[in-house]
Amino acid sequence: MSEFAAFVEDVFREFGEVHCRKMFGGYGVFYQGTMFALIAEDTLYLKTDKASAEYYRTRDLPQFQYTREGKPYKMSYFQAPEEIFDDPSEAVILAKQAYAIALRSAADTARKRPSPRKK
Repeated sequence: MSEFAAFVEDVFREFGEVHCRKMFGGYGVFYQGTMFALIAEDTLYLKTDKASAEYYRTRDLPQFQYTREGKPYKMSYFQAPEEIFDDPSEAVILAKQAYAIALRSAADTARKRPSPRKK
């Protein structure tokens, strides 16, 4: 695990026991089995939805994106504000929000999956 990923686990200590798992050249940040944040190039990004993304946009924090076949793809994660690293109460607030969004997103995805047909 990278030093930064270990640091992120410590940042969220007051939120709960989080684990960073190596994924796609970076790390997924998980709480109780649900990914609520990601790390790419030693930058922390938190899961967002339409409402919470506005908080990050107004602070000029970039949205996570990757490039595939020359095309940029944006994901529903925004860079965490710097104060999250120095203020445990801010880390808890933003982690709770990102985790709740990740849970809702997972539930929405599960609802949209077609149910298997009986033969």
